[in-house]
Amino acid sequence: MTDLLMPMATSSLADQARVALDQRDLVFVGLMGAGKSVIGRMVAQALAVPFMDTDAEIEKVSRMTIAELFAAYGETEFRALETRVIGRLLKGGPRVISTGGGAFINENARSLIKESGVSVWLKADLDVLWERVNKRDHRPLLKTENPKATLENLMNQRYPIYAEADLTVHSGNVRKEAMVNAVLSAVAGMMQKGDVR
Repeated sequence: MTDLLMPMATSSLADQARVALDQRDLVFVGLMGAGKSVIGRMVAQALAVPFMDTDAEIEKVSRMTIAELFAAYGETEFRALETRVIGRLLKGGPRVISTGGGAFINENARSLIKESGVSVWLKADLDVLWERVNKRDHRPLLKTENPKATLENLMNQRYPIYAEADLTVHSGNVRKEAMVNAVLSAVAGMMQKGDVR
């Protein structure tokens, strides 16, 4: 008997999630510090599929850091490059893709993700995000006089758009393994709700 024919209760969470995804990519969206890269990498490992980080891919193709790209070309050109990279990555599923914080805000990138993937918003509170991002100085959008206020403004602007993601999983101060299980449960739950495209 194959996994596809086994009752949901007897197959593992990762197996259920893999069946629900089929050949589609699982795409993590959310603000900087939400855990998209760390949790995405762990979810990919659990699903036994490749993991791709759009920021890492952008830096590889451009041979510049994200901060250097922002400084040299501005946000508009960066978002255009990011959308092209996302479009290319979405052609190779199934895999797990972690996107930059502004990727899903871009209408073109969002359309590509909605069309070809299953999006998961890692939703975190301001204090959780701030605790995670204020230790490092590589976030171009936070190079302001009051970075915490900037982060809060980004939350206010972006959260209504992130809410369009297929799934939402709360990212809090819990063990990473608990987050991975929450994501796998949400993905597997799509199948039980008949929400599989």
